Amino acid sequence: MTTRDDLLQAARERQQQNQLPYFGALSPQEAFALLQGDPTAVMVDVRTQAELDWIGGPDLPEAQLAHVEWSSYPGGTQNATFIAQLRARARTDVPVLFLCRSAARSKHAARVATEAGYQFAMDVLEGFEGARDEQHHRKTVEGWCFRGLPWHGA
Repeated sequence: MTTRDDLLQAARERQQQNQLPYFGALSPQEAFALLQGDPTAVMVDVRTQAELDWIGGPDLPEAQLAHVEWSSYPGGTQNATFIAQLRARARTDVPVLFLCRSAARSKHAARVATEAGYQFAMDVLEGFEGARDEQHHRKTVEGWCFRGLPWHGA
């Protein structure tokens, strides 16, 4: 079994290898293991409410899951109160794992959170649905859903 410290070390090694501007990055499986092993850890889903309504989301305890949109739908306007909303849901001294559809917005969220004082801001690699396959479908090659982690449909 991988411990909290082992997982944080793995995230930190990715940060150093890739020169990430935030604490680090974890695979979906590692992120789930960290959430199971650390009841203070929080996953922040930064997708739009429309994405949650249409696709669904991770199935995690309410205390460990927050939804703070990075941008709005439609239009994609960046959420001007992102940090204020984040502060209302997650402490700055605990692991905070950012998740989006394909691990693009989550990287930005982790960077901004780090700049706002979050010590353990991390990106969840692959995102919730992952990259597209040859037929432009998601959830078929990588991501939280593809990895068989708990999630609920819309």
